Amino acid sequence: MAQYGYARVSTLSQSTEIQVEALKDSGCTVVRQEKVSGKSTEGRKELATILEFMAEGDSLTVHKLDRLGRNTRDVLNLVHTLTEKGCSLKVLEPAIDTSGAMGTMVLTVLGMVSEMELGFIKERQRAGIEKAKSKGIYKGRPSSLDHDQIRSMKAEGMGATAIAKELNCSRGAIYKALA
Repeated sequence: MAQYGYARVSTLSQSTEIQVEALKDSGCTVVRQEKVSGKSTEGRKELATILEFMAEGDSLTVHKLDRLGRNTRDVLNLVHTLTEKGCSLKVLEPAIDTSGAMGTMVLTVLGMVSEMELGFIKERQRAGIEKAKSKGIYKGRPSSLDHDQIRSMKAEGMGATAIAKELNCSRGAIYKALA
């Protein structure tokens, strides 16, 4: 029976140090870490590696539930995959263990609540932006491209692809500037 730890942060500038320390302190014999978005389980190679190596009786431990995923369905699918293999999930904060029925129920409820809270945050943010726009305060992120330069390059006969390569940006950004 092995206890595997999984630590994840969303961006390269963030550190997994606190998570790794907590996972090791909890008894994890192997800790895998990655810097990738938690929006979905796609592209999370370290998590896939752990799941591949886990055997019956093993447990996957995460520091906090949001490190495993931000989407209730993805988290529940992971728990289902673990259960099918005879494994369990342990969350350190708050303490949840899916080796029993109560842990799975608590995990489901917490996942739904956190997803609902994320929706509320986005809704409040959207309302704040709309209010600021109506007052003329918010105008969006300032453009990092010189639109006059882009129009000038286009007038000289350069195509959108060539301009994008020259300015190190996407063609979509060029088309948007030209519109």
